[in-house]
Amino acid sequence: MDYVIYFIITIGVLVFIHEFGHFIAAKSFGMRVDVFALGFGKRLFGWNKLTGFTFGDLEKDFDGKGNTDYKLCLLPLGGYVKIAGMVDESFDTKFANEEPKPYEFRARPTYQKVVVITAGVLMNLLLTLVIFWGTNFFKGKQIIETTSIGYVVPNSPADSLGFLKNDKILAVNKKPVNNWGELRNQIFINTAGIDVNFKVERNGKTIQLKAPRSKIPSSEESNLFLIPSGVKPAIAAVLANSPAEKVGLKAGDIFLKLNGVELYSRKQMIKIISSNKDVSLPLVIQRDKDTLSLAVTPGSDGMIGIQIAQAFTGPVDFETYGFFSSFYQGWLDIVRVTDLTFNMFGKVINGDVSFGKVFGGPVKIAQIAAKSAQDGISRFLMFLALLSLSLAILNIIPFPVLDGGHLVIILIEGIFKKEIPIKVKIAIQNAGFAILLLLMVYIIYSDIINL
Repeated sequence: MDYVIYFIITIGVLVFIHEFGHFIAAKSFGMRVDVFALGFGKRLFGWNKLTGFTFGDLEKDFDGKGNTDYKLCLLPLGGYVKIAGMVDESFDTKFANEEPKPYEFRARPTYQKVVVITAGVLMNLLLTLVIFWGTNFFKGKQIIETTSIGYVVPNSPADSLGFLKNDKILAVNKKPVNNWGELRNQIFINTAGIDVNFKVERNGKTIQLKAPRSKIPSSEESNLFLIPSGVKPAIAAVLANSPAEKVGLKAGDIFLKLNGVELYSRKQMIKIISSNKDVSLPLVIQRDKDTLSLAVTPGSDGMIGIQIAQAFTGPVDFETYGFFSSFYQGWLDIVRVTDLTFNMFGKVINGDVSFGKVFGGPVKIAQIAAKSAQDGISRFLMFLALLSLSLAILNIIPFPVLDGGHLVIILIEGIFKKEIPIKVKIAIQNAGFAILLLLMVYIIYSDIINL
């Protein structure tokens, strides 16, 4: 249910922002907007000035007389704004045999059509920029000032490749890395789809370690690969009357060892706790500058009643930004992510990266949305910003049904001063819709088999 709830929230916010852009642009030019819909299919309920708030579908030939019907529909997989005199996802062509009316989309000059059709993408970009700005202004950027490995999991891909604890990574595919953020980007993004060569400092000597792409996880979320020196699980919150509270554990405590095992991740700690129900486990923690030894007994549910976070105990630097410089940094982030997005598109086309590793559908969105929300509001907002940017990029692609496809038709009509026949537009829309539907089916299938 968490997946379903966060998927609906995520898609609802993004679709509303996108369609509101089209809506407000059309309204500002005096165009008639007949429908503002969140979701597709059957109308569950809605409101307009003529009928008020009603459940179910309106009459088949309902005429809003210029009043918009705001409605929520059954399938939460998108939404649309129906602008009078425009061939869109509704495939409504009743106006085709009539003279264009002043309030219709088709009767307006090219520049107004361009503004209306691109307004959704611009709103998605604006949402992304605002979130990036807020992140830069209120939090800044944390920089983990190390490229040294803190722990190598036995029998892991990193272990099989020859990495050892305390190895310091100097470069990835000949590109120097100075902090953990640069190292992660170089491994998981910049070199996606190709083998990786690591330049490593070990015991004062420089060595080379080669890693076939098949040995590197597709993302850090799917499986830990390299673990930085200084990363430990920590307590974010303690539940009242829990085993953790009874032994005196507090928020901010950092876990060093549990049941004699050196700790390096939340996942590892959860596995140890859940597999030792009703067993007293020796525990070593760091509290401020003190090291304490305790023992905690998980309940019959395999929990001790804490929220586990990830803490970094090594050197950290923070880059902070002012009010206006945060906007500039946010725009640089948009440019960087956009460049990486098209770079990944290119690798998919060239066959370097599989389609399913780059594109995700409802299942993958639901998974990441739920996980990011559990990690805190800032992580969820960042995911929302990245998804909003992806939506903007995809929508502006010149493909039928998408905003970019509509834009191409508008520009062609503007250049030749003649409207493309309605039947041709409908044929283009139908073809694009069919291809898009098949693509969506494939993406959902890919999501499911990769669960």
